Amino acid sequence: MSSTFSPLVAVFFLLFLLHYTCQAREAFACDPKNAATKNLPFCKVSVAIPERVKDLVGRLTLEEKVRLLVNNAAAVPRLGMKGYEWWSEALHGVSNVGPGVKFNAEFPGATSFPQVITTAASFNASLWESIGRPLAANNGCSKYEDEEERKIKRKRKRVVSDEARAMYNGGKAGLTYWSPNVNIFRDPRWGRGQETPGEDPVLAGMYAASYVRGLQGTHPSRLKVAACCKHFTAYDLDNWNGMDRFHFNAQVSKQDIEDTFDVPFRMCVSEGKVASVMCSYNQVNGVPTCADPNLLKKTVRGLWQLDGYIVSDCDSVGVFYSNQHYAPTPEEAAADAIKAGLDLDCGPFLAVHTQDAVKKGLLSLADVDGALVNTLTVQMRLGMFDGEPSAQQYGKLGPNDVCKPAHQQLALEAATQGIVLLKNIGPVLPLSQQRHRTVAVIGPNSKATVTMIGNYAGKVHSDPYLMNALIAYLIGIACGYTSPLQGIGRYATTHHQLGCENVACKNDKLFGPAINAARQADATVLVMGLDQSIEAETVDRTGLLLPGRQQDLVSKVAAASKGPTILVLMSGGPVDITFAKNNPRIVGILWAGYPGQAGGAAIADILFGTSSPGGKLPMTWYPEEYLRKLPMTKMAMRGSESAGYPGRTYRFYKGEVVYPFGHGLTYTHFVHTLASAPTVVSVPVNGHRRSNASDISNRAIRVTHARCDNLFITLQVDIKNVGSRDGTHTLVVFSAPPPAAGHWALEKQLVAFQKVHVPAKAQHRVGVHIHVCKLLSIVDKSGIRRIPLGLHSFNIGDVKHSVSLQAAALGIIKS
Repeated sequence: MSSTFSPLVAVFFLLFLLHYTCQAREAFACDPKNAATKNLPFCKVSVAIPERVKDLVGRLTLEEKVRLLVNNAAAVPRLGMKGYEWWSEALHGVSNVGPGVKFNAEFPGATSFPQVITTAASFNASLWESIGRPLAANNGCSKYEDEEERKIKRKRKRVVSDEARAMYNGGKAGLTYWSPNVNIFRDPRWGRGQETPGEDPVLAGMYAASYVRGLQGTHPSRLKVAACCKHFTAYDLDNWNGMDRFHFNAQVSKQDIEDTFDVPFRMCVSEGKVASVMCSYNQVNGVPTCADPNLLKKTVRGLWQLDGYIVSDCDSVGVFYSNQHYAPTPEEAAADAIKAGLDLDCGPFLAVHTQDAVKKGLLSLADVDGALVNTLTVQMRLGMFDGEPSAQQYGKLGPNDVCKPAHQQLALEAATQGIVLLKNIGPVLPLSQQRHRTVAVIGPNSKATVTMIGNYAGKVHSDPYLMNALIAYLIGIACGYTSPLQGIGRYATTHHQLGCENVACKNDKLFGPAINAARQADATVLVMGLDQSIEAETVDRTGLLLPGRQQDLVSKVAAASKGPTILVLMSGGPVDITFAKNNPRIVGILWAGYPGQAGGAAIADILFGTSSPGGKLPMTWYPEEYLRKLPMTKMAMRGSESAGYPGRTYRFYKGEVVYPFGHGLTYTHFVHTLASAPTVVSVPVNGHRRSNASDISNRAIRVTHARCDNLFITLQVDIKNVGSRDGTHTLVVFSAPPPAAGHWALEKQLVAFQKVHVPAKAQHRVGVHIHVCKLLSIVDKSGIRRIPLGLHSFNIGDVKHSVSLQAAALGIIKS
């Protein structure tokens, strides 16, 4: 650009160019104006999709086929097919992390919901689905909506999938989104734990199924967008102590695979009907997941019956060839992946090496065709071969359907429901606008905007030149931000000080002004915690304490504060804040996770009582000492006293915690009463079984031999709000197996949860339905799922109840 070229002219030129190049998307294939293809069988909507796919595959040459096996699939001009980018992301809103999404002047951003760990803390499956499907105005508590509300709910549109379709129609996004991440948050140091629904496999599985239904819709054969559950399996280490995800061989027992790591993926496929599963970088027991037929072909597609495609994490095939040296030649690596059940490669490897693998006899043409059948079927289900997009069901969605006020309101609601009240002495919270007219807002996250989004949101690229800076602005991420400082400023006069330059907080240069602000204000809010420099993809943490001198700042400000001091934490993973928990000068603690674009408004609404907290921690908060003798590379879930190994997650760890899984306070008080519950439940067994075949013993029934259909335990629970404030209560139900189940059984297991809005002094009855085979079974050391017979204990809030499970079959020989 000439130095005499006016920057203002450049701005207007770029805006003009972007505006007039944002044309509506042309047909991906089967354009009705293309006389050469419009009458071909694969273009006829009236023909069944399997027949259309078969016809299309039969017309492709081998060279054309291999170029369709990668994320940036090539065009096939002679058949009227355009190129397609498979890789798009929508972890908590449409994102430009993958190359499939490009923001511009017409689509400058998309609604950015809280990071998944925060949304999971709501323990509200209705909300998770409503991030795709907004509910009527009932706080997302679908159990008590009336018929009129249900009618409204059925008419509402899906948020993320609406925005995805709108951008697809505008030619700026694809329809295949590689979200959600449903790995287990096994180790508190994992940098990507923030992307997951937490440490519990049932919670993660319910989140997966709910979010996928919200994205894809529930039509039996058609898809609004195609979701993807990732990263299969036992993937939860990025870069720790010299070991990275590209070289890690996860040594996992059959027991832990079956009862922990695979549970969310099974629920995602079997219950959510997801259209895709992504295999991970790591090996499991010496075999790369993307080259393991037992994992992909046998389990995901066979046992779980995936109706969709399997995709690699990006360049995973190249990784297991080049980094892990699993295959001696690239052609053998390509053959291993496709024969194992991989259908699509994120990366160029299969496009480069598959044709030679076929020529060398390492791979059959039928293997290649099988992969294409799976990917092309998903594209057919998305309507990509149905001609002009604007004439289809979602063809009218456009820029006005992105960042709508209703979508942004749901982002605020999601943040509000996910924030967890950890401590409230007095109670001092909520603050009063009359008594707390001035608030000192302090901390490196006090003015946070992008930090609130977490990772896998939009990327903003910086550049010193005007044109590139403007382009970076137009790339955008969220629709807009409300920082904590801005949110609190709506309720009180604020005195703002950072206290630390950033979350690393390497010195105390800014402590003085922060302490002085706290001395003068009616209340002090410290907004501390982490960001993506501390925890992120490729960045695992080294400890659980607040970074740098943050703890020192918090303690000194609390000691000097004229009014009450409240600590607000932003983080994806748990933080050891034992010092703050035990400090009487810190009267309140909130965990906000990464609360999304409206995070500051949600924090302020809870601090001042406009909204009530109701979130629960989806992961255990451990003390720093927990990490001793606990390498991230050790995958075992169960503890070992003899080895000094503490075990992992609330299901197996028995030691001290800072805050337990499921902890969360409210501004009111709820009392539970068990209205009705069985004391004995019979488990019917298929036919006559003998114990010497390990089918039934005096302790357990093999799940595959029980009649599991409609085998539920139903508990009727009355929840009464005895406080003076309306409140939203999270009912959480845990079960513990009989003691005779064995030392390898878990301590307890989440089996049910519901979100309930209860007005002050009111009472609601909740029906809790617990599937016996799915939720009360445990897994033995051989990886076999069994139902323990005997007394199962339930914790229903503050109520305990026991139910005896008994086998109901004649001719059982016990041993």
